[in-house]
Formats: sequence, C-alpha cells, structure tokens
Amino acid sequence: MRSVFLTLVLLGCTYAPTYTARPYQVGLASYYGEKFHGKRTASGEIYNMYDMTAAHRTLPFGTYVMVTNLENGRSVVVRINDRGPFAKGRVIDLSYAAAKRLGILHKGVAKVRIDVLARPER
Repeated sequence: MRSVFLTLVLLGCTYAPTYTARPYQVGLASYYGEKFHGKRTASGEIYNMYDMTAAHRTLPFGTYVMVTNLENGRSVVVRINDRGPFAKGRVIDLSYAAAKRLGILHKGVAKVRIDVLARPER
C-alpha cells in the first residue's frame, strides 16, 4: 500500500488512495497502441501509448486503479483517461506501456483484477 501511495505522489496526485479489500471488477483486459497514439481521448487529453493509462466504460476520468494480471501476478497502476473497451467481453483497455508491464502484448488479452485506489475529488 505504501508503494502505491508513493507512486501516486510521484505522479503528482494531491489525494491519498483509498483501498478496498474486494476487487472492483474481474474480467478480460486488452490494450490499444500505435493506431490511437497522438489522438484525443474521451477525456480530452491526447493519448500517449507510453503513459500508464487505460479506458473504462464507467469509472470517472482521473480514477487510479491497480490492474493485476491473474495469469502471472504482475500489477500496474493506471489512470483512467478514456472510454471503452468496445470489444465484447472486455472490462478495460490498457495503454501499450501498461499492457507491456503486465505481460499481455503477445497474447493480446488477459484475465485481470481491477482495484480502485483513488477517485478524483469532485
């Protein structure tokens, strides 16, 4: 938990994370990369495939989540900045960088657990 807080502080967050013992969601993750690099996301910012970001259908923009690959145990912290995924059966679309760290580039999809760490202040 301490390392998650330090990560969020280093990313420039001004709020402390909240963590729940239950996962927010479990399902399939995919990723998007070069085709969308440099294009505007639903939040209005420009997509950078090398940033630690993700698209989710319902979580507010600016929400930080920990995504854990249930197939290999690797985890990353990403910020929600886009809407999606639009492929049936997927719960989150990760940036290229996040997918690489989770080890899902070759396979393209993986079963993941999503834990909400911090929501943006209103």
